Amino acid sequence: MTALRPMPVATSASAPYWDAVRAHRLVAPRCRRCATLFFYPRARCPSCLHDDLDWVELTGRGHVYSCTVVRQAAHPAFADHVPYVFAIVELEEGVRMPTNVIDCDPASVAPDDAVEVTFVDVDDELTLPMFRPVLQARR
Repeated sequence: MTALRPMPVATSASAPYWDAVRAHRLVAPRCRRCATLFFYPRARCPSCLHDDLDWVELTGRGHVYSCTVVRQAAHPAFADHVPYVFAIVELEEGVRMPTNVIDCDPASVAPDDAVEVTFVDVDDELTLPMFRPVLQARR
């Protein structure tokens, strides 16, 4: 029997993010008071702690800030996926997000590689944003 994949659980603070991702849009919260754009979604601005937030549409373009190739699954549900790339992607807007880089040879991914978002529909309820290489020279 295959282990069930752990799934993210939306909270009141992250629900707008997951709703946007389900619609194949990438967004991040921004503080209306100090204009800080941040990721991961949370109820208060990490800069000024204000709770007056809005959501900004992101381009989905960026570069690999850091990455590693996972060769041994940390959870049984990912055993069929190794090797895979776990990365921190820095988006054009400056926020960084943890993700996977897909649709490529895992050994070919390196810091500074240009990437763009793609959306993986896991099932009817869940879509995950992942990134794929942009076919161009490194930044």
